[in-house]
Amino acid sequence: MKWLVLLGLVAFSECIVKIPLRRVKTMRNTVSGKSILNNILKEHVYRLSQISFRGSNLTTHPLRNIGDLIYVGNVTIGTPPQEFQVVFDTGSSDFWVPSDFCTSRACSTHVRFRHLQSSTFRLTNKTFRITYGSGRMKGVVAHDTVRIGDLVSTDQPFGLSVEEYGFEGRAYYDGVLGLNYPNISFSGAIPIFDNLKNQGAISEPVFAFYLSKDEQEGSVVMFGGVDHRYYEGELNWVPLIEADDWIIHMDRISMKRKIIACSGSCEAVVDTGTSAIEGPRRLVNKIHKLIGARPRHSKSSTHHTLPHDNLISWASLVLDELSNPLLLRKPLDTYQKREIKQRIVLGLDSGGSHRGRCYSMFQENKVSSSTETWILGDVFLRVYFSVFDRGNDRIGLARAV
Repeated sequence: MKWLVLLGLVAFSECIVKIPLRRVKTMRNTVSGKSILNNILKEHVYRLSQISFRGSNLTTHPLRNIGDLIYVGNVTIGTPPQEFQVVFDTGSSDFWVPSDFCTSRACSTHVRFRHLQSSTFRLTNKTFRITYGSGRMKGVVAHDTVRIGDLVSTDQPFGLSVEEYGFEGRAYYDGVLGLNYPNISFSGAIPIFDNLKNQGAISEPVFAFYLSKDEQEGSVVMFGGVDHRYYEGELNWVPLIEADDWIIHMDRISMKRKIIACSGSCEAVVDTGTSAIEGPRRLVNKIHKLIGARPRHSKSSTHHTLPHDNLISWASLVLDELSNPLLLRKPLDTYQKREIKQRIVLGLDSGGSHRGRCYSMFQENKVSSSTETWILGDVFLRVYFSVFDRGNDRIGLARAV
């Protein structure tokens, strides 16, 4: 099935300027014909009308947006509960927080789990390692009671970090709660979403995100159903390439109706743990050249900016691009057109030495791949309410309110 995701390219640049999540940086084929559609509906047991919209074990947690860079939320571990701020990450499967026996400098700036203070704690001898785009960690697997708001997962396996590198400057979150499929877990532990599903804590195997723009409050993650107040129109369902990762087919990336990347179809990872849109270096450089972005180097990274004196003409280019509809292929082989009439992510830095510069939210994906792969992070997901449907191995997208 061919599903079309047509990105208004230049729109996704911005200035750096209900468990609460805070936003933190750290990510197909056309269905035509009645018989094909009927076959799909038979195979997918959860139709849109069957997904809970409010009530019936639907748990909604408010999220907090940290500078349009990442979203984090509160969870508790242990008995009595100890509270942590974590990134709810669809790009990974493991759940971990710092341990009180971690001696890395990064651990000293975060809340650490005091295992001796929990009466339900159980340690194993299994160790694991994870490398992220923003850092790496080594940990040991343990078990304890984990709470996400009203949701409780008993004897939940999770990781306790004993070493952390690269997380020193990220004091706004302590750990990561992965929401991807179990097969990509580095620790081999059952992800918390699977445990909640198996223990009957959620009525349907779905979770969803609404990520706010600019405001710290207002973002939410919901489990077990969907609240329609957070989006407009209907959900457009996109099937996964494989039923083991949140990866979909993307047909092309265009600018002013000209294809500039993903010309022969490519893969797109829908990742709430990544703030930007990431792609191959050659294509990202091409995009930056087209929009006139210039590299700006710092000690730790390179950002691409548009100088203040170019903002007026560049903003006109962005708004012109936004006047084109963003199209999503629907199962009945029709297009649902969404006019993006508001400024999505264009703004000025709120302070510091970078005042007056606008930052591109296209970045290089440093993880090599045999196929052209893009990561659709929070800058994309702020525009679209997203539903992750494990029951049907698909992602639903609708224009966020």
